[in-house]
Amino acid sequence: MAPLLDAAEQLDRGALQELQLERLRATLQHAYAQVPHYRQAFDKAGVHPDDCRSLADLSRFPFTVKGDLRDNYPFGMFAVPREQVRRIHASSGTTGLPTVVGYTDRDLDVWADMVARSIRAAGGRPGQIVHVAYGYGLFTGGLGAHYGAERLGCTVVPASGGMTARQVQLIRDFRPEVIMVTPSYMLTLLDEFERQGVDPRSTSLRVGIFGAEPWTEQMRAEIEERFAIDAVDIYGLSEVMGPGVAQECVETKDGLHIWEDHFFPEVVDPITGEILPDGEQGELVFTSLSKEAMPVIRYRTRDLTRLLPGTARVFRRMEKVTGRSDDMVIVRGVNLFPTQIEEIVLRTPGVAPHFQLRLTREGRMDSLTVRAEARPGATPEERAEAAHRITAAVKDGAGVTAAVEIVDPETLERSVGKIRRIVDERQ
Repeated sequence: MAPLLDAAEQLDRGALQELQLERLRATLQHAYAQVPHYRQAFDKAGVHPDDCRSLADLSRFPFTVKGDLRDNYPFGMFAVPREQVRRIHASSGTTGLPTVVGYTDRDLDVWADMVARSIRAAGGRPGQIVHVAYGYGLFTGGLGAHYGAERLGCTVVPASGGMTARQVQLIRDFRPEVIMVTPSYMLTLLDEFERQGVDPRSTSLRVGIFGAEPWTEQMRAEIEERFAIDAVDIYGLSEVMGPGVAQECVETKDGLHIWEDHFFPEVVDPITGEILPDGEQGELVFTSLSKEAMPVIRYRTRDLTRLLPGTARVFRRMEKVTGRSDDMVIVRGVNLFPTQIEEIVLRTPGVAPHFQLRLTREGRMDSLTVRAEARPGATPEERAEAAHRITAAVKDGAGVTAAVEIVDPETLERSVGKIRRIVDERQ
């Protein structure tokens, strides 16, 4: 089926860059005029919105980091009167004050449009049923997916997270073609289908749109094989908008096309902040180009990726996020990302792809424990063999000696469908 493209998706690169510059200059003026934080930050850096005469000039402007949002909690980053804000979302705030974001009527329209574009790029079509199993509430995933699916003209099942057995029943009874959920929870659903004696390949699902956490090509292969669906990646973060900042196209599955008509990407060195050329891996930075309530200028996402030329669309692609610069842990001098362990867990029989890294310190030495959930029905012998395999693979592949615990299914700490990957108990 040929992709359906909107007007912006059909721009050539030159016209897109003209639109980006126009919107960028307006965004810088709006932020400087209306947000005291940005006025002070720009003045301190010795730059003014009028200094932006080309897209390259954006590099002269200071970064925004999560701490800036927390320092201005709750509404200090808003660029419109609070009365014009139609919705507020916020992070969980588990590590401090939550980061608060706001949306005007127009912001909500743009958000719905971008998620609708994303679902369409993933293979969803008007009239289909979309099962939304992202968490609803202050988390942007559920409502972002919900209104985008409705904007596309789909029927939405607002299942939210949890009640796994009931989710399986709803999928069997309502027969949705599309599911939007975290990839780790999709595999929890997979286990529940099999527990109920239902072949996951027999369901009505044809497209899975997965985001809110890093996931690997091995996880994609398992989901596609065991569900007989197309598994595609969606990217977003609440500080920039929510889900729908970038989307993988079903016809290529070669990385996420960034909707560059609304979000300008850069990749920088995580240590120095220096801009890296396209193709080099670093930290992803975003500047919003059309947000009214809360524009963000050069927001450091901490997500690690690289920028690539567009393929299925004119927009540049970002590689699947491989981890976060603040998720990297150093264990006995070795740099380690959770995705390295995920690849090992995924290829180990007897365990589900749900794991957690526990870091402790004994004296002056760091200790790493990998805790992985067993598959339902795994025997004690299978659990022991899985622990042995993971121990050996972590040592061989990551160069770290780790203890391995195989725990019962659904026992690791979860939040809005995601498992807390790192528990660092070192002092």
